[in-house]
Amino acid sequence: MARGAPTPTLAALALVLAASSVALHLCASSAASTPTTGRPPVAPGLSYGFYKRSCPQAESMVRRFVHDAVLKDVGVAAGLLRLHFHDCFVQGCDASVLLNVNGSGEKKAQPNLTLRPAAFKAVNDMRDLLDKACGGPVVSCADILTLAARDSVGETGGPRYEVPLGRRDSANHASVADVTAALPAPFFKVPAMLKILSNMNLSLDATDLVALSGAHTIGLGHCTSFEGRLFPQADPAMDAAFAAHLKQVCPAMGAPGTTPLDARTPDRFDNRYYVDMISRQGLFTSDQDLFTHAATRTVVDSFAKSQKAFFRQFALSMVKMGQIKVLTGDRGQVRTNCEAPNPRAVLPWSVVVEDAADSFVI
Repeated sequence: MARGAPTPTLAALALVLAASSVALHLCASSAASTPTTGRPPVAPGLSYGFYKRSCPQAESMVRRFVHDAVLKDVGVAAGLLRLHFHDCFVQGCDASVLLNVNGSGEKKAQPNLTLRPAAFKAVNDMRDLLDKACGGPVVSCADILTLAARDSVGETGGPRYEVPLGRRDSANHASVADVTAALPAPFFKVPAMLKILSNMNLSLDATDLVALSGAHTIGLGHCTSFEGRLFPQADPAMDAAFAAHLKQVCPAMGAPGTTPLDARTPDRFDNRYYVDMISRQGLFTSDQDLFTHAATRTVVDSFAKSQKAFFRQFALSMVKMGQIKVLTGDRGQVRTNCEAPNPRAVLPWSVVVEDAADSFVI
């Protein structure tokens, strides 16, 4: 996201945010929902430190790459994080979102049309760097996505945490229809989103939903994703001054503009996204309904009051999400080209599974 002198639109938004009056009792403790503690189970075939022997520098190389990329373009962080989400929610965390076979693939689905080209390029660049350092295609594209998303969070101010590795890549992508059905739409409300989570078979619940939605603390939203909240009339659940600002960015249906998902701190991973909800300044219906719906309201309130609680739960929920329907061992492959399945003669690399680390939060 380009930085420079404030535009009149951004200046107006600053006034909206400054003027918003919200009764936030920012105390250290709360009777609201307590974030999950402990450590998520690790799927068979995954482990912490998976590449410790086969390519010990793999994680540090991805971290360094993401660090440099975010310094050049902070928007890459949100792009990489979104890629991981859009991969895992569709047939599991198998890097199928990256496949581009004869011009077809999950990229063609409507929800994926706005995935950042810079994020796809970053994954390919990391693939090349790791292959040279590891002596071949040792690290899977699915694990590259997982590590890049994790490090994008850390590089923009969010929690740093460990992730289990050992995923394999799928040789097949999902259909456009399956992609559309699997990804929560920006106009969804809490019941519809919880139904999608229930299909993941990983005990993802309402607390996970609220925590994972916190990824919207960085990145941009396209007008077409929230225009239904502005036209023909503004959504009564939206702060009136915020709606007026958004109409300057998106003056009519079909406008091509974008605006930060979190207007308060758009380039920093923090808990201000939840303050947006309480201020009735959530951008998408799927954001604002987290505070409106009884099943998730207390969790939003607790994360708005405690960034530490949000960070802890976000790390836990990301580790859980990152294990959706993973391929491991002899299932799947380690693609030599993240955009194409391997020729049949190319076999997945065999690596030694390391013992899990004692703690995943750094």
